[in-house]
Amino acid sequence: MAKATILVADDDRVVVELLSLGLAARGFKVTVAADGMQVIMAVRRTPPEAILLDVMMPGGTGFDVVKRLRSNAATAGIPVVAMSASTDPALPQKVQDVGANAFLLKPVCLDEVAATLRRVLEKASAAGALDS
Repeated sequence: MAKATILVADDDRVVVELLSLGLAARGFKVTVAADGMQVIMAVRRTPPEAILLDVMMPGGTGFDVVKRLRSNAATAGIPVVAMSASTDPALPQKVQDVGANAFLLKPVCLDEVAATLRRVLEKASAAGALDS
């Protein structure tokens, strides 16, 4: 199986670096974005297999990004795992309501991130097989 490309999007450079190194060590290829607009531009250039997306970023919140991705047929099927340090108990449901596939609370455990990404990738792959 080829390495899945994951777009890691977070405005905290330390978080991006840690996630990038950790995911690469767990068999993923990683690209990065620092804000919502960079995510949209990166996805248009080279769509990743999945996106790991901070909810609160400049240049468009994670909510805005997910809504834009889901409204475009070319990007609607890309799995999105949202993450946030917010302890708002309604946040996981809110991000899933706009179309995110999963939610992780920061600080994240790299093994949990990798397992969640694998799970959403498998579901997307199975859904794609059913659609063909």
